Amino acid sequence: MKKILLGVAAFVVLPLVVALFVQNDFKVERQIVINKPQPEVFAYLKHLKNQENFSKWVMADPNMKKAFRGTDGTVGFVYAWNGNDQAGEGEQEIKHLDGQNIDIEVRFKRPMESMAQAPFHTQALSDNQTKVTWGMQGSSPYPFNLMNLFTDKMLGGDLEASLTNLKGILEKETISKK
Repeated sequence: MKKILLGVAAFVVLPLVVALFVQNDFKVERQIVINKPQPEVFAYLKHLKNQENFSKWVMADPNMKKAFRGTDGTVGFVYAWNGNDQAGEGEQEIKHLDGQNIDIEVRFKRPMESMAQAPFHTQALSDNQTKVTWGMQGSSPYPFNLMNLFTDKMLGGDLEASLTNLKGILEKETISKK
């Protein structure tokens, strides 16, 4: 019985000790090249409602409840969601737009309250090629910072899948400016 208790204690204590040495801050970025002019790509990305077409996270729950405040594609627009356990609950807000960059603040309510930045950067590589960088950065308090050891792989894979969806959409369509 003593060995079992020691094993259980080690199973609980070891992750807590490891978390003491893991950074609280995380940053994940992925990039893709899209064969469309930069102004067209930016015009599509700045509308948060378009994420319904390419974001793996938004597509996690087709029945999620959504609410919007403000004018999509402008600073101050808020896209709120409340979905299943996989999608969670939160909102994202456009904080800055400058023709190349879209700064988005994401405020999670469920499954855990937290805040992160999820910026897009668009860079013209040629007249008909645009590099899109999408990332997420934030901070995780102890002991949840232990998850930062897996953040790049978990979030990075979702970012890659979403950017691949975005590329497929934009390269197949003529983009209308909303």
